[in-house]
Amino acid sequence: MSNDNINACLILRHESPECIMKNKLESIAVYCGSATGANPQYTKDAIALAKIFLAHKITLVNGGGSIGLMGVMADTMMQGGGKAIGVIPTNLKEKEVAHLGMTQLMVTKDMHSRKLAMVNMSDAFIALPGGFGTMDEVFETLTWAQLHLHQKPIIMYNPNGYYDALLKQADHMVQEGFLYGPTRSLLMATDDLTQLLPMLNHFKPPTAEKWLNHKKDN
Repeated sequence: MSNDNINACLILRHESPECIMKNKLESIAVYCGSATGANPQYTKDAIALAKIFLAHKITLVNGGGSIGLMGVMADTMMQGGGKAIGVIPTNLKEKEVAHLGMTQLMVTKDMHSRKLAMVNMSDAFIALPGGFGTMDEVFETLTWAQLHLHQKPIIMYNPNGYYDALLKQADHMVQEGFLYGPTRSLLMATDDLTQLLPMLNHFKPPTAEKWLNHKKDN
């Protein structure tokens, strides 16, 4: 599919056969920190997830950095003979020390182009523990799903309750009437690393529109 057709599928919600999401998970974007975090378990989990990808012949798509959990996963994928594609904007190429040993390193002009490329080339999304950058990627991907610009599954890996407060906030948004229930279901989570792929495989996007329960003004 050409780049123009890819952008049409995402931005214009084009309904051609090219745009139908594959049931098989061939490539997954992993949003994660450019640090390894305070708990050594985060690194162990990143390595374990990469090995799961290798076992299922899944291509890793990430932010293209050689440091932090990004680098840990990319290194494990390449050492195991897998495929890893990094997407990094020009202004972060030096700051995040671009990983030059990946299968492919795509350099984009800006952050938006980076996120768009990662969404277009991925069948699903996993968020490992991370900071503001990880949250930005997760919530923009969620917003595009909410607007039906894609119907790809998104899941947060939540070890030791790392994302508990965020998930509670999402529930609070529903309770306070700022988030519709089916929309909340777009954000899945588990603390079991082995359940990530099964949950992504069995995801069914909600059919209700974001504005369904909003009354129109007369």
